[in-house]
Amino acid sequence: MMDATAVTTADLDLIQRIIPHRYPFLLIDKVRDIVVNESCVGIKCITLNEPQFQGHFPGMPIFPGVMIIEAMAQTSGVLVGLSMDLVDKNAKVFFMGVDGVKFRRKVVPGDVLELHVKALRGGGRVWKFEGKAYVEGDLACEATFMAMFDVAKA
Repeated sequence: MMDATAVTTADLDLIQRIIPHRYPFLLIDKVRDIVVNESCVGIKCITLNEPQFQGHFPGMPIFPGVMIIEAMAQTSGVLVGLSMDLVDKNAKVFFMGVDGVKFRRKVVPGDVLELHVKALRGGGRVWKFEGKAYVEGDLACEATFMAMFDVAKA
């Protein structure tokens, strides 16, 4: 058993022990600055070899906005997983709502997304978050969103 309160970063191995997402839909590379029950920062390195760039858009690759929101949600899933001791518990995460989405700049291959998520309400199965995605300090996207966490019974 791990002491989640002592964890301040999560590498790919730990991320995959918390959330069920896998390639090509695992959209975060690491999580840092973790403050259990409060906030964290996910990192997503945008590379041209990702499958969505084959069609979004040929000759002008732009990382889809909905994938930025999903990356924020995955980051919050890691935060909740550590906050609720869900490592290795086969937890599932389900979106319940997304509000106030604003896209501020394009995200393109070569960018590094910093996904800042802050828990606005949580502690049980339903959590609400504020998310902001940055590239080199510039705000790229912001949203509030809610998710429900479900742990499979053994």
